[in-house]
Amino acid sequence: MARILIAEDEQALGAMCARALTMSGHEVKVTHDGSEALEMLTRENGRFDLLLTDVRMPIMDGIALALAAARDFPDLTILLMTGYADQRERAQGLDALIHDVIAKPFSVATLRGAVDEALTVKTRG
Repeated sequence: MARILIAEDEQALGAMCARALTMSGHEVKVTHDGSEALEMLTRENGRFDLLLTDVRMPIMDGIALALAAARDFPDLTILLMTGYADQRERAQGLDALIHDVIAKPFSVATLRGAVDEALTVKTRG
């Protein structure tokens, strides 16, 4: 299936997302902030199909991560997730760089659906 990188500072949520996506057959790596995710992307030469990142994180937030990832790895599909309306509005300015924003809290079914849809669009594009 796909290689997915998750950047989520809430460890329980990151683990839940990883478990759900692994059970769907994906290879998943989890990082806990944007700078750690960007380091992994760089170390792996961008060899991920999807970046799933929280918007609000310490050290480097998901918006800064999305901007850096899109600049360095333009073929990477990016999905943001946030529980904050103001952060969702910030993300709307990134429409050309990101695929979508998932509103927290979300169900496993919603997560899997958003990831599958993003990956389907990527393979068609």
